[in-house]
Amino acid sequence: MTSILHLDSSPRGDRSHSRQLGKKFVVEWQKLHPEDIITYRDLRTSPIPHITEEWIAANYTLLESQTPEMLQTLQLSNELVDEFLASDRCIFSIPMYNFSIPSSFKAYIDYIVRVNRTFAIKGDEFQGLVKNKKIVFITARGDKYSAGSPHEGWDAQEPSLRYAFQFIGVTDIQFIHAEGLDLGSKLREQGLLAAKSEIEKLVGNW
Repeated sequence: MTSILHLDSSPRGDRSHSRQLGKKFVVEWQKLHPEDIITYRDLRTSPIPHITEEWIAANYTLLESQTPEMLQTLQLSNELVDEFLASDRCIFSIPMYNFSIPSSFKAYIDYIVRVNRTFAIKGDEFQGLVKNKKIVFITARGDKYSAGSPHEGWDAQEPSLRYAFQFIGVTDIQFIHAEGLDLGSKLREQGLLAAKSEIEKLVGNW
């Protein structure tokens, strides 16, 4: 039995393409693995505050030296880290905003990239502590940024996501991009169909 964390980050509701595609992945997965445990988190209905000076101070204070106030400051972060570490696989549905990610998911990253929890500092090097985890990012994009497209160098989304999670030790990372969704109905339909096809292929081999 596999534990899966499914997270939506779009502020849009049912109109969100990334949400629809993430849901499709989960539905297709459950057809093949009905016994698996799915934990769902929605950053639209349960937003994560941005980090503060107090949060940073608490994060870089050794556990045995943390005050009750520091522990309270880190409570949500600890819950998110525990949830993330408890999952075997993660399905993250993320729209592209201004060539990158929504601030809601950036806040999520900030809360789970934690010293001595998901990464460690060994001398003058950083060491990722997260092992044996698979992540698939399902993105929705208005334009096209794949290789050969006019704006392929404008994609700051995939690199930032890949680097952040590789930093904490995750090596099995895959992306499914639905592209061209704001380029007219024909290209939108093509982009969604291509993403759905990729989902169906990956589900059987993930």
